[in-house]
Amino acid sequence: MTLNLKNLLNPKVKMSKMGEFQELRPIEGLEISAVSADLYGDGRDDLALFFFPEGSNFAAIYTTSNVTSASINWNLKVKRHFVKALMINTKNANTFTGIKGAQGLKEVAHTLSKALTLRSSQAKKGISEVIKITDLLFASTGVIGEDFPYLKIKNRIPELVKKLRSEQNKFVWFKAASSIMTTDTKPKVAYEECKIGNKLVKISGIAKGSGMIAPNMATMLAFIFTDANIPSVFLKSMLRKVSSTTFNAITVDSDTSTNDMVGIFATGKAKNSKIYNVLDPKLRDFEKALHNLSLNLAKQIVVDGEGAKKFITVNVVGARSASMAKNICFSIANSPLVKTAIAGEDPNWGRIAMAAGKAGENIVQNKIQIKIGNYLVAEQSKVAKNYSEEDLKKYMQWDSIDIEVNLNLGSANFTVYTCDFTHDYIDINTDYRN
Repeated sequence: MTLNLKNLLNPKVKMSKMGEFQELRPIEGLEISAVSADLYGDGRDDLALFFFPEGSNFAAIYTTSNVTSASINWNLKVKRHFVKALMINTKNANTFTGIKGAQGLKEVAHTLSKALTLRSSQAKKGISEVIKITDLLFASTGVIGEDFPYLKIKNRIPELVKKLRSEQNKFVWFKAASSIMTTDTKPKVAYEECKIGNKLVKISGIAKGSGMIAPNMATMLAFIFTDANIPSVFLKSMLRKVSSTTFNAITVDSDTSTNDMVGIFATGKAKNSKIYNVLDPKLRDFEKALHNLSLNLAKQIVVDGEGAKKFITVNVVGARSASMAKNICFSIANSPLVKTAIAGEDPNWGRIAMAAGKAGENIVQNKIQIKIGNYLVAEQSKVAKNYSEEDLKKYMQWDSIDIEVNLNLGSANFTVYTCDFTHDYIDINTDYRN
């Protein structure tokens, strides 16, 4: 498998180096490939395939938008919890493409089904195993409303299947993650491991996302693979729980996409002891590792936000409820005035107070305390007694900014991760289709 450098040679961004990325170990029971269908017209990889020769338990959560892609609609009709493959294309969202887009995806599914069936029969020395189209999942990302290029994709499926590899080193994961990027400037990968009982379990994940980032879900594709033996129903429960404070706790621009999907696939090859319920103590370490990996990927998406220069953590504490804290968090994190002030390194804390107030929650102004970094900037409805504009201006030059709002009303809290708004965000989105 060769790395297609055209994924990384965009003259507008700094080229990523392989050494900057985490090492991911292979997941037994998984094969990966990535090729170019020339959807961008420049030869970069734009198709990725994840194949499970012996099948995989899976769970997924999708965008809450009422406008959805043909791939999301396809996946929602798959009622099985055991699948054989996932295929992703970039450049084209296959959204608002009508019957033609749905039919094109069905043709792609039939072609992929036949190619994988042939591969399976060859691998098992003539033993026939039919891989049905209902064994397949799909994901698409890219421009909305353009005709789905199903013929280009169909024509590359034989090569995509031929290049499937079970030896997944950093190079293979890097190539796959690069093949699903759109406006991303770098691929996003993460790895964790833990034990279930006395068995070592590996978890590898990739993601894409840069703009149109807001829950629920954020505009992203994220795919997590593990060799754990966990039933799909428990995977779904853990994925929903973990996503609430990771993938659904980030925002770049408050826009929710039509194609968002986070999926987890478990091949069972670790052969850990059987799990009987989601509260099984044996799952605690796995859930913790899954959370760490998901938060890692979610933060990578925010750091790579379109035009972003600063990573921002917004923490609301002392709320009456988690939902109250979350609502105020997102009100601050989505505020263009807050985000542009941070981009300009202006310690205009009044914009934070404004954003907290507009959230519609029943807060008490006199109780609110606002901190930027370790600096208390406001309390008791006025600027803090020891506030130093000069010190705060120095802090605003950092590339990671922390905001804390203490409501002093209760014990609930929530944290949201976001980024600043720069002029580059405008440039990227005015030039997106070119």
